[in-house]
Amino acid sequence: MNRKLVALFFVLAAAVIAGIAYYASNQGWHVQAAHATRGDVDEFVDERGKTRLPEVHRITMPFAGRIQAIDLNEGQPVTAGQIVARVSQDDLDHELAEAQAVVDRLHASIRENNDTTIEESTFQQALRYVESMRATVSAANARKRSGQKRLDYAETNLARVSRLFQQGAKTQDDLDLANVSYVERDVDYQQDVLVAQAMSAILSATELLPQMVQQYIARKGLQTTVLEKQTAEAEARLQQVMTRRERGMMRSPVDGVVLERPIQNEQYLTAGTVLLTIGRLDELEVEADILSQDVVDVRVGDHVEIYGPAMGQAVGSGVAGTVHRIFPAGFTKISSLGVEQQRVKVVIHFAEGAREALHDRELGVDYRVRVRIVTDSKSNALTVPRSALFRSAAGNWQVFAIRNRRAELQTVEVGLMNDQTSEITAGLDDQDIVVLAPDRNLQHGTRVSPLLINYPYRSSLQATH
Repeated sequence: MNRKLVALFFVLAAAVIAGIAYYASNQGWHVQAAHATRGDVDEFVDERGKTRLPEVHRITMPFAGRIQAIDLNEGQPVTAGQIVARVSQDDLDHELAEAQAVVDRLHASIRENNDTTIEESTFQQALRYVESMRATVSAANARKRSGQKRLDYAETNLARVSRLFQQGAKTQDDLDLANVSYVERDVDYQQDVLVAQAMSAILSATELLPQMVQQYIARKGLQTTVLEKQTAEAEARLQQVMTRRERGMMRSPVDGVVLERPIQNEQYLTAGTVLLTIGRLDELEVEADILSQDVVDVRVGDHVEIYGPAMGQAVGSGVAGTVHRIFPAGFTKISSLGVEQQRVKVVIHFAEGAREALHDRELGVDYRVRVRIVTDSKSNALTVPRSALFRSAAGNWQVFAIRNRRAELQTVEVGLMNDQTSEITAGLDDQDIVVLAPDRNLQHGTRVSPLLINYPYRSSLQATH
């Protein structure tokens, strides 16, 4: 009884296996497939990028000094002209007061030097003194002439008395008196001559006094010129101090937000130290490093989709942008796998309508995003999923087309291509069915059982154009 049951079990199992094998041979190889359909296809370059600002404004120390504590925080808005940092003002105030005092002192010296009241009075007094000395010299000369006359008389009288004495008409006493008178007159005359000469010498010296006063006044004019030059130098120094004081109050050049604040507490800093970095987030743009072999297809004005976690949008629903600038020179970059690559920077601007999305996401600087740059587009093209294509041994593009429930190896020509969709320019017709991701063991003529996948699907800029 047990042997009969075991034999019956094996017979039933063999029948089930044979039925399954027969069913499988009639149904064919199970594959995923999709129709070749007409639609739009884009060719694009997809790469990582980061947000940036075309221009940032760095507030730096204008000169060495002590900076006051900065109370602004990162992300805080500022307005153009707002004081965002300040150098300690005490030293600058003392320096300004000192420079102002020097200027005031030099102005006072100029006023004092220009005042020639005393000199003019001295000049007038010198003129009057010259006139007085001239009158004195005239009197001395007159006295000398008078003395000459008296001396001449005394000499004549002595000769007359001497003759009379010889004749006995005059006594010896008369002769002696006449001789004494002659000697006295001669001494007086010599004294008058000396006085007249002394007065003439004094007059010559006195006549130099007005000229000396005038020369002194002229010299004061030269001194005024020197003082004016010194004043100009002092005023330039004062202006420099005032400029330093003004620069010590550092103002924001634009309406924007604080991006960085490397300095917070009060401390002494050298000239050029960065205190704050300010930027305008409404000028936010994207910078991407594109492979040099891909960037040759990119043009200024090309449509771009910007997406990624930072944007809060997946591919196909990102925000729109356009290529604004392509740098003329490339650079070497090492990939995450250690491969040396030549890349070129490409700057992308957000479309006008995308600014609201940026504000909603509070997107900042150096945020990581992805960009998809559309380099070419075509409408009403015959397309198949990119996964249906593979290369033959000769390098031709091929697909497995399903015809009469069998997989037929078909060589095709392709046009535009992206990661998901490929344009077929020859080899397939509308509504042909192709095998998706064909197994390497699938052969030409193999019977297949297709599971059709909904197609087309896209990941380009359909949602952003």
